[in-house]
Amino acid sequence: MNRDDHRSLTLPDNPLWQAILSHPIGPEDAALSFAQRLARENGWSTSFAERVIGEYKRFCYLAVTAGHPVTPSDAVDQVWHLHLTYSADYWQAFCPDVLGRPLHHGPTAGGSAEQARYFEQYAQTLRSYERVFGSPPADIWPSAYQRLIVDPRARRVHPREGWIIARPLFVAILLTTLMMGVVAGWALFGRR
Repeated sequence: MNRDDHRSLTLPDNPLWQAILSHPIGPEDAALSFAQRLARENGWSTSFAERVIGEYKRFCYLAVTAGHPVTPSDAVDQVWHLHLTYSADYWQAFCPDVLGRPLHHGPTAGGSAEQARYFEQYAQTLRSYERVFGSPPADIWPSAYQRLIVDPRARRVHPREGWIIARPLFVAILLTTLMMGVVAGWALFGRR
């Protein structure tokens, strides 16, 4: 069945979609399931990781059927990266037996031309997603601007290598510290 044949079927009847949905990622006897490992490595809840795995499967379907290059969201990319580490499953089962073709992951070469290309490619991915699956969940599939302009400014930080303080908590600590300093200063110098 070629790409166009898959597009003419509704999703419940589509054998490619059913094969992607039914493919388990990772060994069933592992101490941590694929979703648990994904959650642990990204600081996500297991239920969120399972949702993102579902979105990864939608991305893979689009990669085979959309008719144009597709770009994942950052969360979906984290699933793809982890799936690639399960190399025997990815290259010997998922790609040939489920997708029917290799699905390579290549990083950007960098620069403004590449940024513009990926911006358009991601926006086109979102449009294709909407045509096939409906509106993508915004917490997993942000806008192209968010994904490719704002989010790349972020850095991944391992909790053992730094302190991670939520901004509201940091502001509360800062204000409390400043107020304590004002009170201490008033106590020391205000009585003179």
